[in-house]
Amino acid sequence: MAQPSSVYNQCAGCHQSGGTGLAGAFPPLAGHVSEILSAKGGRDYIIQLLLYGLQGEITVGGAKYNGVMPAFAQLKDEQIAAVLNHIATQWGNDKMLPADHKAFTADDVKAFRDKKLTAAQVYDLRKTLGLK
Repeated sequence: MAQPSSVYNQCAGCHQSGGTGLAGAFPPLAGHVSEILSAKGGRDYIIQLLLYGLQGEITVGGAKYNGVMPAFAQLKDEQIAAVLNHIATQWGNDKMLPADHKAFTADDVKAFRDKKLTAAQVYDLRKTLGLK
């Protein structure tokens, strides 16, 4: 099984080891991951976000961010699932998860591998969640 913290090191350059993000460029994961997972369709969206990246301005906690999230499709399904489980349970996110939340699996990730979305299409998906 992939070690989530070692794989998260690739994310920490932008989102920081404490999940706080970088003002104006990369949003915090602290508090925001649970917000995504609480939105209808959020679970599917966040898998696709890691696989295909994101491009476009978003708002998190009232602040605007306009960095580019790269695609991480080069990671194995197990590694992406490990990162998703890591960020869902860190920085207080675990206290705000939906009651029916279950851990991500490699099969969850594999189910979206064939979609081949662009970062702009993932941005459009974000809008359907009611997130900015």
